[in-house]
Amino acid sequence: MKYYLIVGEASGDLHASHLMAALKEEDPQAKFRFFGGDLMAAVGGTMVKHYKELAYMGFIPVLLHLGTIFANMKRCKEDIVSWQPDVLILVDYPGFNLDIAKFVHAHTHIPVYYYISPKIWAWKEYRIKNIKRDMDELFSILPFEVEFFEGKHHYPIHYVGNPTMDEVTAFRATYTETPEEFMQANGLSRKPIIALLAGSRKQEIKDNLPDMLRAASSFPEYQLILAGAPGISPEYYKKYLGEADVKIIFNRTFSLLSHAEAALVTSGTATLETALFRVPQAVCYHTPIGKVIAFLRRHILKVRYISLVNLIADREVVKELVADTMTVEQIRAELQRILYNKEYRRQMLDGYEYMASRLGEAGAPKRAAREMTELLTKVCRNG
Repeated sequence: MKYYLIVGEASGDLHASHLMAALKEEDPQAKFRFFGGDLMAAVGGTMVKHYKELAYMGFIPVLLHLGTIFANMKRCKEDIVSWQPDVLILVDYPGFNLDIAKFVHAHTHIPVYYYISPKIWAWKEYRIKNIKRDMDELFSILPFEVEFFEGKHHYPIHYVGNPTMDEVTAFRATYTETPEEFMQANGLSRKPIIALLAGSRKQEIKDNLPDMLRAASSFPEYQLILAGAPGISPEYYKKYLGEADVKIIFNRTFSLLSHAEAALVTSGTATLETALFRVPQAVCYHTPIGKVIAFLRRHILKVRYISLVNLIADREVVKELVADTMTVEQIRAELQRILYNKEYRRQMLDGYEYMASRLGEAGAPKRAAREMTELLTKVCRNG
């Protein structure tokens, strides 16, 4: 069968590449065409556009590149119609993908599947109308979405597990580097490690890293190691390091988490990865207008938490220092508890175990691929 996939950022490229590999196992004749990235290209198929040509974050960058965005949408729609895939698989990236789904549903008979569903439970819940209208099947990687979509909105979905569980489980099963070997290979001292995961986008790094460093530098008995994000240059980081004694390590985040005593993490998938490595953490997310965002969070956002760890557990497992509560003093105090309060650490680690049990076993891409091919086979049989 022919599969057309669309992703809009690095995490989508990663998850889609694993899904494609699983689809090839289920369907050896699978052919792929996609708006994606290098990891998807490594699996095989034809890349029409790289996601780096699509990803514009923030109001001003989007406004400045509207012409390019509309041109990419037009090209994508025309290409799908021309290639006539057996299915269109959308991966996260709702701003772009929901528009494509609307077009494909209205103008073709191509089934539309959504893998890693839009997070409309947090905001823009009105998008459920578009999803019901334009999606043939929705595949979720977060267990609490089942109640949201099926219980609240009466829209059946497929919960297939979480691919981050797969990625961490696979890494831990084969990783053998000792702490001493890791320290030596990266030119580190013998001090225990505080890991800093300051986000994957420039704005996140600019907003979060300085306060993270100021807080963590209060613990000289620990060494600070910053996980360098893909696509961010060392020169960009240096603008925000100041006088802090910190080392940057690129492309080894999982190795870093394997040896860290604690972590300061900007909200996102990194909070889930850190929890699955059983590293106690504080979630730090600065916003330029903290009090305004805090108000909006209390009155507009539909969820109590912003970190995946707490959302999945449905309780506060890790402390979220967000908007007006993210200060150097608060980060420092939370780090003090994480590092030196043994009971506090134990409770957080127990919370991680509970969260992991709610995620379920590894195997999300395989389960998704199996369900997709079974559904498509039924369509072909009945068509």
